[in-house]
Amino acid sequence: MRSRSWFPDSIEGRTIVLRRHDARNVTAFQRWYADPEVARLTRYQDGPMRADEVRRFFEARVAGTGSLALAIHLRDTNRLIGTCAFSQLDGDNGSALFHITIGEHDCWGRGYGTEATVLMLEHAFETLGLHRVGLAVFAFNERAIRSYRKVGFVVEGRSREGIWRDGRFHDEIQMSILQDEWLELRGRLLGLAPEDAGDRAHASAIAGAGDPSGASTPAEVG
Repeated sequence: MRSRSWFPDSIEGRTIVLRRHDARNVTAFQRWYADPEVARLTRYQDGPMRADEVRRFFEARVAGTGSLALAIHLRDTNRLIGTCAFSQLDGDNGSALFHITIGEHDCWGRGYGTEATVLMLEHAFETLGLHRVGLAVFAFNERAIRSYRKVGFVVEGRSREGIWRDGRFHDEIQMSILQDEWLELRGRLLGLAPEDAGDRAHASAIAGAGDPSGASTPAEVG
């Protein structure tokens, strides 16, 4: 999967469009990752990134060939609001790690991150033919965890007290979704079929798995 032939030019959703990153997007990254709150949710280091650090990260991990990174734009206005990616794409074992950041504060909690995650999962399982998508998220990022559960991710483990934030240690949670789990939910999530009792039962089982609370950065969803 090292070829970029599997890299789409764009993926259209209901309220957002995922597009290949433009080199000019680095300025938005520099603003996002200089924001202490974005850094708190997405960085393993305790603090914002300098502009030169962001540029190196962008060139290596976003514009480079080692991951499949896409910019998240609002469909109506084309405004750039975030980024999402698959890293560690493993064709032999059919797996990848998912990462997402919504960088614009006013776009948090509006479902854009959830929709972007759904679009990326559809690409992973239906186009790339992957078997498993995993991610890591900090336990205090409850908004992100709720979003991941909603689209089918389940908690499979945790690194106890693996991250230092706000003067104390927190757990880092590992989550994943398998292709057959996605196939059970995709119709409803993509608006292809109404939610039925089976979907609701499956979603309830997912929500009850594990404890409630990305690789470049862990995932953060707005």
